[in-house]
Amino acid sequence: MKIKAFLLGVVLAGAAGLVATATSAQAATGCRVDYAITSSWQGGFGASVAVTNLGDAVTGWQLSWSFAAGQTVAQLWNGSVSQSGSQVTVANASYNGSIATGGTASFGFNGSWTSSNPVPSAFVLNGTACTGATATTTPTPTASSSPPATGLPCDLYAAGGTPCVAAHSTTRALLAAYTGALYQVRRSSDNTTRDIGVVSRGGAANASTQDAFCSGTSCVITIIYDQSGRGNNLGYQGPGGIGGADTAAGATRESVTVGGSKAYSLYINAGNSYWRNGSATGIPTGSAPEGMYMVTSGTHVNGGCCFDYGNSETTRRADGAGAMDAIYFGTSCWFGGCSGSGPWVQADLEYGLYPGGSRTWNPNQRAFTSRFVTATLKNNGTSRFAIKGSNAQSGALATLWDGSLPPGYSPMRKQGAIILGSGGDCCIDNTNISVGTFYEGAMVAGYPSDATENAVQAAVVAAGYK
Repeated sequence: MKIKAFLLGVVLAGAAGLVATATSAQAATGCRVDYAITSSWQGGFGASVAVTNLGDAVTGWQLSWSFAAGQTVAQLWNGSVSQSGSQVTVANASYNGSIATGGTASFGFNGSWTSSNPVPSAFVLNGTACTGATATTTPTPTASSSPPATGLPCDLYAAGGTPCVAAHSTTRALLAAYTGALYQVRRSSDNTTRDIGVVSRGGAANASTQDAFCSGTSCVITIIYDQSGRGNNLGYQGPGGIGGADTAAGATRESVTVGGSKAYSLYINAGNSYWRNGSATGIPTGSAPEGMYMVTSGTHVNGGCCFDYGNSETTRRADGAGAMDAIYFGTSCWFGGCSGSGPWVQADLEYGLYPGGSRTWNPNQRAFTSRFVTATLKNNGTSRFAIKGSNAQSGALATLWDGSLPPGYSPMRKQGAIILGSGGDCCIDNTNISVGTFYEGAMVAGYPSDATENAVQAAVVAAGYK
């Protein structure tokens, strides 16, 4: 039976990440979403969605909504889709990310339904909920100006013109509008799995769900879900995961509090690691610019190669200088001549852990030994990269290096996989030998401004890790 197509119009105001031109003193933001059910049959339906930009021009968008009756997206065109439970996020394709004022970007999909198929009641664009009116903000956030002083990390990156293309955490949401799952656990008693979400929109992990599910048995973390909407979920590198020789990390090895709520870290021991081929789902490749950050720990480290988070080889082999662009944190002194014993924030660019722009020790390097550490890396892909670090509980980022790429690394040759907990040439037929702790992190498209990175650090401090 066909259901008559209908439209639902909504207007979105004040969207973080709706980036206006740098010459405008004020930025108008807003959009209209027209959601139409174009056909319906027993158990399935087709839909079209049009996003009309009512404000200043945007470059890159993500549209999110929740299905109220358990519907699922089966096939989507003119974008990429990620669904976790009822939460759906659609990101632009490479050819429809820019929407001029008054312009429209459209996509369509086929979905499934069971008892009913109601139209979503609300939409979220680039991290901001629909309000029903077009808004004007001042000043305009751009990649070269200061982003808002408040917000979660991926909201801040988007406001700075460098949107997250991968966002991972076991402790909290990294976008104010996020309501999906953060990670998945599997218990040993019956090998069943459970997604662990947030206690509220944009909030901390719901640790009580994990505690109840894992009571009386042991659990491991099998998947860390991508909050960016790109579908860049990380699976463990081992049998039952994405394949390889490693195992999943234990789910209860370390508990912390964030924002006053209990949460669990991803506590990597030797033999644990996670990976995803994101080359087709937004992770920068070749010499495209990118940035990243992670919150880790200065108290659970070693010199094994290599506790990394970032861009790595799709082959999971060491494919040459510039094939990687990842944050390293640990005590490895790859080229010798180091001062002190670390741990240090360095850049794993493949064929070396770089403390700065050469194989000689960078005198601006310093150790970060606090329980919670913020580490950042950005690379324009052709000439420049920067490494920064800080205590994640207080203080500003310290710039460890901001200058030229090492000889032989221009241009970069990134492949677009994501690594977490190991080096790039791991772990198909070998096991990870590094240790480290991961609380949260994200990768972004583009070269983040210093102002954006400072705002992200402030947001990490405000999270209140303890």
